[in-house]
Amino acid sequence: MRILAALLALAVLAGCAAPPESAARRAPQSVELPPMKTFSSYKPGPVLGSNRQLAADFMELSFRMESGRRLETFTRFEGPVRVGVRAQGTPPPTLAPDLARLIDRLQNEARIDIARAAQGETPQIVIETLPRRQIQRYVPQAACFVVPNVASWREFVRYRRSDRVNWTKLETRTLAAIFIPNDVSPQEVRDCLHEEVAQALGPLNDLYRLQNSVFNDDNFHPVLTSFDMLMLRITYAPELRSGMSPSDVEQRLPGILARLNPSGQQRGPAQPSKERRDWIDAIEAALGPGTPSRQRAGRAVDAVRIAEEAGFTDTRLAFSYFALGRLALASDPDLSFASFVQAGGLYTEAPGTEVQQAHVTMQIAAFALTTGQAETALRLVNASLPAVQQSENAALLSTLLMMKAEALDLLGRRNEAQAVRLDSLGWARYGIGDDAQVRARLAEIASLPPPGLRNGGQGS
Repeated sequence: MRILAALLALAVLAGCAAPPESAARRAPQSVELPPMKTFSSYKPGPVLGSNRQLAADFMELSFRMESGRRLETFTRFEGPVRVGVRAQGTPPPTLAPDLARLIDRLQNEARIDIARAAQGETPQIVIETLPRRQIQRYVPQAACFVVPNVASWREFVRYRRSDRVNWTKLETRTLAAIFIPNDVSPQEVRDCLHEEVAQALGPLNDLYRLQNSVFNDDNFHPVLTSFDMLMLRITYAPELRSGMSPSDVEQRLPGILARLNPSGQQRGPAQPSKERRDWIDAIEAALGPGTPSRQRAGRAVDAVRIAEEAGFTDTRLAFSYFALGRLALASDPDLSFASFVQAGGLYTEAPGTEVQQAHVTMQIAAFALTTGQAETALRLVNASLPAVQQSENAALLSTLLMMKAEALDLLGRRNEAQAVRLDSLGWARYGIGDDAQVRARLAEIASLPPPGLRNGGQGS
């Protein structure tokens, strides 16, 4: 039961959510936290897949909403895009530097004419920060969101049920507002900036089959990837313009991609498998807040079955097993472990899934620590750290480093453990945010190894 309780805490960590209140009460309040660590320069990786596949991805991202509704008209901003920030209360101190880094990447990687609005300039994109409870009063399941044709929260509330904020009615984009909570971790603010600014500029859809994209509700990638920047660069290609029909855009994509992504011409002509609404319904019921907890694991089993029957050749089967692993912890730890192992194997077979593998590794490393297998946990964590660092996921990075510190402690390498633990806390202040929650996360990870191994014992 001690192992199960510890692993259940890790299920919370996997979602980058705050630890339970009880964990915060148990946390070592005497731990002195170091200064926050932040990321500097993003190192973009290669864009995988053939240009034929990328063209199909672009069409589905650009001409469908997440709800499944079709968009009959291509829209984007025509002309320079300026970004303004409005805050209810004090904006998070990391918002300005993170927004500056994002805009720099959009300029250099997506080649979009975008900048912060100067004094006196009218912004085309307005970012407004406000308390989370205020956002969820009107959009209960949203961490943050973007809407067209309004410039403030007050306008959104006034027009939220009108066609004014209906993306399907647009002919071109002239104004969009992004609403972000101001009382969450710096990483969550940053993640909202990336996803919502990208959707304000371009694609409005999310596709679970995309393994290297923020346009995916699996939440593995917290910041815009090279794939995402390519999708945005296509959106603002001179060959396209607002008002085009889907067929107009589709005809121009081969030439655009040949110019922007010449290496994709040499790759195989793979065509992505279609989305399955029954699989999406199963996975969203498994992970969404509206499903009773006792039914969630069963819906994850349904997702695995549908993915296997559909013969998905992408990562949706792996994600189904990952979801089942998380949700089976409470009722069947053996099934949970087996599901994580299965997910890890499937992700390993798919190129460019190092970030997904790291999320699976965190879970398997937790199992290793609970049984005192320090060497195994250390090896797993070390293999995952480069991909997590590159993906700029400070919450996951801090958790893995805390695990590494526990493994080092079990192996008697106390000085190394202390240095790694200190490093983890700096990242946790960015990824998790609240000091009490950082200490609670540290306490949860410290509870994983068997108590009998703490005083000089070693795992293997």
